[in-house]
Amino acid sequence: MSQFSLTHEVVKPRQANAEAKAPLLVMLHGVGANEHDLLPLAQYLDPRLCVVSARAPHRYQFGGFSWFDIHWHAKGFNIDTEQAQKSWETVQRFLLEACNAYDCDPKQIYLGGFSQGAIMSLGATLTKPELIAGTILMSGRWMPEVGPQTDREHIANKPIVAVHGVYDEVIPIQYGRAIRDFLQTLPVQLEYHEFAMGHEINLDSLQVVVKWLKQQFG
Repeated sequence: MSQFSLTHEVVKPRQANAEAKAPLLVMLHGVGANEHDLLPLAQYLDPRLCVVSARAPHRYQFGGFSWFDIHWHAKGFNIDTEQAQKSWETVQRFLLEACNAYDCDPKQIYLGGFSQGAIMSLGATLTKPELIAGTILMSGRWMPEVGPQTDREHIANKPIVAVHGVYDEVIPIQYGRAIRDFLQTLPVQLEYHEFAMGHEINLDSLQVVVKWLKQQFG
């Protein structure tokens, strides 16, 4: 039996520190992708990071994997909220598994995701913020179902960066602004940016993430 809750790929730190354990970044892909999708971003990130890219647990109907099912209909869509919650709980478990397996600093576990992966990253952060040193949200959405489960005590001063495209055709910009508006009701350290892009990670948004991460651990 695997010691891990999620299949994943890992990029070990390119710059080791003999005096300290490496910070860990766990990345969560969007719907229909897999653990290889975000892995190329590692080359642009701080070389001290151990980067782990995890695969979602559910097979997606059009290929790839998803964190939860989406049911489309004439008026929009519904999501499987129970499945979503189980997935972010799996992510929380996986953070500690990866940290232990790759000998990282348990006080410097960062979580980030794109699209559905950002939804999961936000859910995991809001419900168990004590596990996570900081969170990256790229083109995601806030699930109102998470609101009542938010751990408002331990979320205090949590650094979070959110980026979204104003031309996003998959998760429109109003969802990014809803993340911003909700997080502004919490005592977090929020950095929010909008970019002239669609549902993607462009160079400008990536540079914001790279800079933000570097600021977190000096």
